[in-house]
Amino acid sequence: MRYTFSYIIFVSLLSLAFLWKAPDFFAYPDYFPELQYNVERNPITTEKTALGRALFFDPILSKDSTISCASCHSPFNAFAHTDHDLSHGIRDQIGTRNAPAIFNMAWKRNFMRDGVINNLDLLALAPISDQKEMDSDIDLVVERLQESVIYPSLFNAAFGDSTITGPNVLRALSQFQLSLISANSKYDQVKRGEAKFTDQEKNGYALFQKNCSSCHQEPLFTNDDLANNGLPIDTTLNDFGRWDMTQLSEDSLLFVVPSLRNLSFTYPYMHDGRFKKIRQVLDHYTDGIHHSPTLSKELKKPILLSPNEKTDLIAFLLTLDDKSFVFDQKHQFPREILLQK
Repeated sequence: MRYTFSYIIFVSLLSLAFLWKAPDFFAYPDYFPELQYNVERNPITTEKTALGRALFFDPILSKDSTISCASCHSPFNAFAHTDHDLSHGIRDQIGTRNAPAIFNMAWKRNFMRDGVINNLDLLALAPISDQKEMDSDIDLVVERLQESVIYPSLFNAAFGDSTITGPNVLRALSQFQLSLISANSKYDQVKRGEAKFTDQEKNGYALFQKNCSSCHQEPLFTNDDLANNGLPIDTTLNDFGRWDMTQLSEDSLLFVVPSLRNLSFTYPYMHDGRFKKIRQVLDHYTDGIHHSPTLSKELKKPILLSPNEKTDLIAFLLTLDDKSFVFDQKHQFPREILLQK
């Protein structure tokens, strides 16, 4: 039997894909769902992740080298930010939305608050090019990186080529984000049989399953869909969510359902950061729902929670905090790399 050269190459690459094994830092629980990110097309490696980490913390990505990805996505806030309701960018410009947290990205299909991006490898293009965020472009970024002292060797280690390209910049940034796995909260420890809920947390868990789990599905605590959660429109921002991009009436006021993991670290809440406390969020769902044509069907019937039940529910939500993730030094500023510049 004869085989063409292209067929042999295809089989060889396919074999390598099956032999690839994720590094230890990409380990995740067996109760997590199927990955959404295609790791076979961009296999996760220590070298690419280290490069992505350096790029994530380096303000070289912005036009005037003042803003990095970490400026709005701090590791100490589960890669969200708490100092402003709305994100701040280059020249201290104020954006229109609160920066979402970054973790468990390998299981996401919809990115940004309005889900306008559905490919993690393209995600960084949005903040890099946005005039209020980094106000740069990928060609300028590549030019600067190629001229830098440290990056050609880092790209060579990661991709086997010291010539820097836009796609490889984006792939490296994806790699670092993929490494940000939050799966060691008390909830996870209970799932693994290593801990037990208190009676109050158990009661809160039951309330969560009854009132919240249809949109905030376990174990990621999001269904990663878009929904109208009944927030009254902020007349200053006039943010209509997905509709701002599509102009389709059925997309009015739709935003991506966020994960409830790490709530202690990701305040303020909602797409515009209007709530500072978890209890304010619960008060919205019991007493503040604004009815409109696209309101999520789960919210058309009142949610009834007493003050004590809200306290119990909050007790459960706090079991989703993952301090080992938030304070993991592997996710923080890479002094060993960027201080060489």
